Amino acid sequence: QVQLVESGGGLVQAGGSLRLSCAASGRTFTTFSSYTMGWFRQAPGKAREFVAGIMWSGSSTAYADSVKGRFTISRDNAKNTVYLQMNSLKPEDTAVYYCARDNFPVRWGPTRVADFGSWGQGTQVTVSL
Repeated sequence: QVQLVESGGGLVQAGGSLRLSCAASGRTFTTFSSYTMGWFRQAPGKAREFVAGIMWSGSSTAYADSVKGRFTISRDNAKNTVYLQMNSLKPEDTAVYYCARDNFPVRWGPTRVADFGSWGQGTQVTVSL
């Protein structure tokens, strides 16, 4: 079983930046680098939505249209960690951000919540005007 712990959230003014981290632990030493990882977010009263995904090797990434050009997902498999660099933040980016691991190894393209089976506890990001 893998445990995921997000960090790096906080309060920032519009136009500012934050970098989220997600550290994986548990039975990861043979598996983290085999899985696509994703970032999702959930605002109050709204459904959880896909933000970004990164292939197990890090060679491919995908983004929701709402964050393209502003957010960058990356990973360091040696550290079992995935990152989300968020620039030019907007008030509508306010949400709890979650990292998650794909249900299946070496699969690319999942973006649905149901495609991901291991989730962190989330980190709050609040963007003020």
